[in-house]
Amino acid sequence: MAVEATKLDFDPDALGKKYQLERDKRVRSDGNEQYQEVKGDFAYFVEDPYIDNELQRDALEDEVEVVIIGGGFGGMLAAARLREAGIDDFKIIEKGGDFGGTWYWNRYPGASCDIESYVYFPLLEETNFVPKQKYTNAPETLEYCHIIAEKYNLYDNSVLQTEVTSTEWDEDAGRWIVSTNRQDRIKARYVVHSNGPLNRPKLPAMKGINDYKGHTFHTSRWDYNYTGGSSHGDLTGLKDKKVAIIGTGATAVQAVPHLGASAKELFVFQRTPSSIDERNNQATDPEWISTQEKGWQDKRRRNFESIMTGGMVKEDLVNDGWTEAFRLLFGSLRDKAPSKFQIFTWSLTSVASPKLYKNGFKQYMTDKVTAFMDLAKSMEIADYKKMEKVRARADAIVEDKETAEALKPYYRQFCKRPCFHDEYLSTFNLPNVTLVNTDGKGLEQMTEKGIVFEGKEYEVDCIIFATGFEVGTDYSRRAGYQIYGVDGLSVSDKWSGGLSTFHGMHSRGFPNAFFFGPAQSGFTATYTYSLDEQSIHLSHILSTAIKKGATRIEASEKAEKKWVETIIEKSRLTADFQEKCTPGYYNNEGQINPKPQNNMYGGGPIEFFGLMKKWRSKGNLEGLELN
Repeated sequence: MAVEATKLDFDPDALGKKYQLERDKRVRSDGNEQYQEVKGDFAYFVEDPYIDNELQRDALEDEVEVVIIGGGFGGMLAAARLREAGIDDFKIIEKGGDFGGTWYWNRYPGASCDIESYVYFPLLEETNFVPKQKYTNAPETLEYCHIIAEKYNLYDNSVLQTEVTSTEWDEDAGRWIVSTNRQDRIKARYVVHSNGPLNRPKLPAMKGINDYKGHTFHTSRWDYNYTGGSSHGDLTGLKDKKVAIIGTGATAVQAVPHLGASAKELFVFQRTPSSIDERNNQATDPEWISTQEKGWQDKRRRNFESIMTGGMVKEDLVNDGWTEAFRLLFGSLRDKAPSKFQIFTWSLTSVASPKLYKNGFKQYMTDKVTAFMDLAKSMEIADYKKMEKVRARADAIVEDKETAEALKPYYRQFCKRPCFHDEYLSTFNLPNVTLVNTDGKGLEQMTEKGIVFEGKEYEVDCIIFATGFEVGTDYSRRAGYQIYGVDGLSVSDKWSGGLSTFHGMHSRGFPNAFFFGPAQSGFTATYTYSLDEQSIHLSHILSTAIKKGATRIEASEKAEKKWVETIIEKSRLTADFQEKCTPGYYNNEGQINPKPQNNMYGGGPIEFFGLMKKWRSKGNLEGLELN
């Protein structure tokens, strides 16, 4: 399908070159090594500022059926689904002072969810909870976590303010030995690792980072004792302070308006601008929510994720910035060349698709290549159109033209997680707010007084790190503990040559261990949806094993090998796109696929969830060895 450039108000070739230029500026040879671990002198960056009274208790020597590590949505959903299945002998170990996970830690001003609450909040029908707005904020989300914990009596099974230090498999006993920083030694038949993919803060490995004498903290441990205010803003403690914030990702986009409104002076240090689209939040309509029929939430979640992967739906139930983008991306080819779009979707969803093609295998392969090329070009043009609108929004809102240009993202929309915010861009019109655009270079060094960039020192009273979380580093480093399986094999050694799992949840050599997360699984923008599906899957496996009288569950060598091959094959569908993206945690900081199997399931979440549902329906736990 040829694209007529005359119908466009931009030059696609020139824009493509601009994207490549901006990407190349930001590619670094050190990849994830440009960040440093929060330990030693920086250990205070992961301390818990929200505990009023530290828990005092004796060490535990308990034995339970299941230990769940992590009290975020993943851990809570795992526990809730186990409760529903009649499995009540479990403990949830959480290092924070309460349930909530990322929403316990991230209480920075303006913190909110960018996925609509009716999709993001799991178990809404079970709890009868009604979110106040289409897009909820952090306080309401944390409140909802407590509601889930109370609904399923999770506090009765909780071990809070406790950090796991290791899990070791005892083959003779058929138990995991879970050790903690409180000298606990808990024996468990099964362990669920739900420690969260974005839980370990990271800092830039900058020269002189130890030299700075002012105040510092990471956004995931916001210091309200210093700034004053709350998650809703009003940071009165900053009225006479010069503040720097490093980073302009999703967290900074939400926090910067409150910092700009309160600080005497604010410097926003940017390497790569975020895509800032309209948010347009609104209150929940009581009449609408009261008319929803049973099963409405699952229907809505599936509808949202289907649109996000190009699926055919009769109606866009969510109708927001996310779904608009994907309607633009997939709608063009689907409307103009439905047969080619069908070939493309067959390619994604069915290994048997050539057999379904009436013109034979050879013609199928020819048409498949053509369909992919046409789809790729059409999606690229649609993406250009969408991002031109995003960039035009910066021009329309930001008064200073140089600042507006610096805030324009030159990359495909889903190279980074898009942001939707109505106050961020206008904050740069305030006289006390300065954007320090490093043009992809990053920062040079810190001094006793502040930050140096291009020879200029920015003296500030406080530096806030909005530098995100570790992604792509060693699993045990991110989890905060090592996992030792059969014959003392560590998960770090097992996965040193690349992640190796069965369905993302099991790994041979680690019997009775279940891994929650997006790796080699169904990655979704609505992460809670994926976690709920994993919890349902976990509950099914344990319930089935109990019925079969099995006490040991382990992935077979053959099944794990076949799944890794599937992951590698499916990952090729997105490899070219990721290669061209600006560096970020989505594409391993621009170092694409150093270990090919470290990928999500490339067929999309709806396809993956369907595959797991079909697997469960067989009832025989195929691919797992039971003893």
